[in-house]
Amino acid sequence: MEFTGFHKKALPFLKKIRANNDKEWFAAHKSEYEEYILNPSRAFVVEMGEHLQALVPTINAEPKINKSLYRIYRDTRRMGANKMPIKERIGVIFWQGNSKRMQSSSFYMHFSPEELMVAVGVRWFEKPMLDAFRETIKDDVKRAELWEILQKIKSMGKGYTHLEKGYKRYPRGFHAEMTHVELSLYKGMATFKTLDPELITDGERLIESLYEIYEDMLPLHQFMYEVSLRVKDE
Repeated sequence: MEFTGFHKKALPFLKKIRANNDKEWFAAHKSEYEEYILNPSRAFVVEMGEHLQALVPTINAEPKINKSLYRIYRDTRRMGANKMPIKERIGVIFWQGNSKRMQSSSFYMHFSPEELMVAVGVRWFEKPMLDAFRETIKDDVKRAELWEILQKIKSMGKGYTHLEKGYKRYPRGFHAEMTHVELSLYKGMATFKTLDPELITDGERLIESLYEIYEDMLPLHQFMYEVSLRVKDE
């Protein structure tokens, strides 16, 4: 299936999910989900994946649920989880390496009726990745390298930004006199940009826009992929 963009009814359909968020309603409208969102998502993964291979030849681009695509059903069993059973936001991920897709550096995007968000890096750290990140940036040279990458991406003047700090106290092994020590306070490390969600309906423009963003943010992806290689098996 050639990717020509997401269906023009994709965003209105997500609004309908918001207004009718229950499994019975969704089951009755599953064919619309498949036509407007799921099938175009699969085609998008194939098309975008081929482009990303020019940047990262070993990128994982698998048009399957629980691979590059996410389940539409939300896991409501977890403590504190959103109890609405159907997701109102559609995500796609392309990751590098053999580790968990969310714990290796990735090229990511999601869309909802409010925004199209494009990101690169690791959006939150589980403990093994957090330990590997901190071990990496204990080194003054690596910490300076990461700081320079973030500043260069932000200085491009294209509306790029990065995640907010998540911790208030420096972890063990870090202290206030260290240059760029604030990097140790992050719970994830990713840069991102938000766009008009209507862009998803124009396949050519969507691919071109995302490729430009991913290319600009490639240095962070490479840095974070190196961090992921230091993760130790639990």
